[in-house]
Amino acid sequence: MMYNRLVHTPEGVRDIYGQEYARKLSVQKLIHRQFGLYGYEDIQTPAFEYFDVFSREIGTTPSKELYKFFDKEGNTLVLRPDFTPSMARCAAKYFMEEEVPIRFCYQGNTFTNTGNLQGKLKEVTQMGAELMGDGSVEADGEMIALAIESLLAAGLEEFQLSIGEVEYFKGLCRQAGLDEETELALRDFISGKNIFGAENLLQEKGIDPESCDLLLGITDYFGSMDFLERAKGSVHNSRSLEALSRLEKLYQVLCGYGVEKYVSFDLGMLSKYNYYTGVIFKAYTYGVGDAIAKGGRYDNLLGCFGKQAPAIGFAVVIDDLMNALTRQKHLFAPCEENRILTYRKEDYAQKLREARELRRRGIPAILTPFPNADERPGKEVEG
Repeated sequence: MMYNRLVHTPEGVRDIYGQEYARKLSVQKLIHRQFGLYGYEDIQTPAFEYFDVFSREIGTTPSKELYKFFDKEGNTLVLRPDFTPSMARCAAKYFMEEEVPIRFCYQGNTFTNTGNLQGKLKEVTQMGAELMGDGSVEADGEMIALAIESLLAAGLEEFQLSIGEVEYFKGLCRQAGLDEETELALRDFISGKNIFGAENLLQEKGIDPESCDLLLGITDYFGSMDFLERAKGSVHNSRSLEALSRLEKLYQVLCGYGVEKYVSFDLGMLSKYNYYTGVIFKAYTYGVGDAIAKGGRYDNLLGCFGKQAPAIGFAVVIDDLMNALTRQKHLFAPCEENRILTYRKEDYAQKLREARELRRRGIPAILTPFPNADERPGKEVEG
């Protein structure tokens, strides 16, 4: 009974092997190549960090969803639920005096201790890129274009990347006179598409009807560029208007990249990560219930670690991307089939030479003793 239990994985994690894992590695290689074409350099951060790197003040994953443990000195450590705070910490530590923009890319696993799985994994592989030190709309365009081109490079053809603007929402909140606590609660309701909860919250706070209509109405502003003009006519604060103007400029940059057909806008799109400060975006495709890529601008996050610098980044959730590719029948060319060379004691040296020659030509070769040859997978080369 104990052995039966030990061979199973805990809930929310899984083994990946064989051709499935080979395809996953192939996709990661294609995306990594795209990062390199944009000049992003690899960086690796620890799988666990001090708790404060992901604290509530930073604005990342709630404490109850973190895997927490202690080191021998009694410090609270957590498995990373999100790469961005780690990237910000690393940049502040090693690039404190750097004034030119820096470009990082990474790949690794994140861990979220949630009980409400709904088909999601607790451990997922992410690949992402971060552009730090550039607060321009051109930097926004580069990051979004890179996200789109990375998905295309992986073989995905049908998807849409929705773009929102946190500053538009914040401007409406200031216009309505909301305090920070109410703003955060309202953000949670709207990002969770709980409009009834949002409406009740605003009524409890005594917000005037006009402001309520503006705040609840942001979920109606989604689609093409046309609705931005309509949104402009409904607000009267400079913060929201500047956010809309930036989205218009961003669209022009994306047209320069030639990726505008994959782009739409959604002013009601908000994130559970409170460190986002400007443009945010998520990529969706059919066959997967959640975003396969997500990112945004976080101009204040590096300041939490002592370095004042704007930044923007995104991450591709590789496991969800693989599910999408599989369900949409985007099948990869099979990996090179193993050649199995069976040998006897007397011809081992000859078979070894043959195996080395096959490997030199890039062909996988397995050497196996003759009695076991018919038990191994692959294409057998007769001895």
